[in-house]
Amino acid sequence: MPKLSLEINNQYSALCAPEAAARTLFETLQASAAFPITEGELSIAFVSDAEIAQVHADFMDDPTPTDVITFPANEEMESAGEIIVSVDHASSRAAELGEPFSRELSLYLVHGWLHLAGYDDRNEVDRAAMRQAEQKALNILDAAANKITFELNN
Repeated sequence: MPKLSLEINNQYSALCAPEAAARTLFETLQASAAFPITEGELSIAFVSDAEIAQVHADFMDDPTPTDVITFPANEEMESAGEIIVSVDHASSRAAELGEPFSRELSLYLVHGWLHLAGYDDRNEVDRAAMRQAEQKALNILDAAANKITFELNN
């Protein structure tokens, strides 16, 4: 199994200690071997809508907030990639859908992982494959012994 180290950066003060849940999520995905990614350091950042909008503007010329941004692996730098997720987006979208916040945030992390595993969502066919892979990954997480829970301070 490829070596993967996690660098988790919680820049969202209302998100309660997400490190253990994120570590469990990514270690479970890696152990499943269903969606392999490049070995190295995987960097995860939990940010606000304002922070992700700035990254979106800086790197993609789109100043709007989004749910998740993934930067690809760089083997020369021993990087498995970077996943940046908007906690604000997950919170508001979960409320809109009537879904648990933890599930929505987990979906964004899964989505980022799948981008690193080679999935894309730029066209309808790729988007359908991404949605199938997301569901399969969520099922893997649901079947895992350790439950994954992300919580916000109220």
